[in-house]
Amino acid sequence: MAGGPSSLLGRCRFPSEGSPLVCAVSGGPDSLALLVLAVEAGCQVTAVHVDHVLRPGSADEADVVADAARRYGAAFRAVRIPVAPGPNVEARARAARRQAVGPGAATGHTMDDQAETVLINLLRGAATDGLAAMRAGHAHPLLGIRRTDTERVCAAEGLVPVRDPSNQDLTLVRNRVRHQVLPLCEAVAGRDLVPVLARQAAVLADDAALLDALAAVLDPTDGPALAAAPRPLARRAVRTWLRAGGAYPPDLASVDRVLAVARGEVRAAEVAGGRRVARRRGRLAVDPLPVPPSEADPVLVPPSEADPVLVPPSEADPALVSPSEADPALVPPARGHPVSRPPVSLSPPSAVGQPSVG
Repeated sequence: MAGGPSSLLGRCRFPSEGSPLVCAVSGGPDSLALLVLAVEAGCQVTAVHVDHVLRPGSADEADVVADAARRYGAAFRAVRIPVAPGPNVEARARAARRQAVGPGAATGHTMDDQAETVLINLLRGAATDGLAAMRAGHAHPLLGIRRTDTERVCAAEGLVPVRDPSNQDLTLVRNRVRHQVLPLCEAVAGRDLVPVLARQAAVLADDAALLDALAAVLDPTDGPALAAAPRPLARRAVRTWLRAGGAYPPDLASVDRVLAVARGEVRAAEVAGGRRVARRRGRLAVDPLPVPPSEADPVLVPPSEADPVLVPPSEADPALVSPSEADPALVPPARGHPVSRPPVSLSPPSAVGQPSVG
């Protein structure tokens, strides 16, 4: 590669020389190139390898990363977080990696990954934020270079990357987009669409940043102000409010239901996460959904404190009532025998069949 890895630094977004930088390094070509370029940029690099135990021999891949870190003078840390195979395995593994490497860690996503993300989010019905995809910066410093560039870095440095066989698994959405959808779109367009889609994402990222700044002045708990605001800003203010604290971003239908509450069209609306938004005196508040009585935990009352069960005589099963327990007034007397009635009790009601109050 002409000029070596340093020739690519102008298209990368690393922090200033001497800055500490945690890099998520799986051992693949993109992440190994990330390690090489981060060191070349003068960062104090810590390479973190996360093993999800999803395939045989995955533990050995940590040795590939450890050797590369040692060669380039970077610190190294290995983390083992098993992820069970099954639905949404990519998303679950990604969440585990983020937790392991910590916020702000750099990943080796390239411009090709960015283009794929735009198409995936388009298929999911995303709006401005989703179509802006990953934001260029210290957490995604390689979005300005191509996958072919990372391969050339590894070849020039004599690094042998790990090849993940799951990258060929067409049951995964990203792989179908990479190997089928994007090539078909390029064939229809007659050109390389990766830089086109990446440029679109960058433009939309700028638009999203402006909308965020304008929406930040809105108080999402002020119903009248929210109702009077332009809908794009009101939606963004509500979305930001509902995802505070790490909650999953609400969908458009949930956001619009909250705006109906702000306009006074309804008193409350349910949103994801077992919550609802209600309006009281013009102010909006997020509350947990009340638990229906059928789903609530039963309250166990000691027998001595329980109210007696009163069964009307007409509903009692006569076969289950012994003569000595029957109400004498309801038992027909034998012919010629007087009716025996108990004396009338003058005790207060609290003393008969009711728990005493202490």
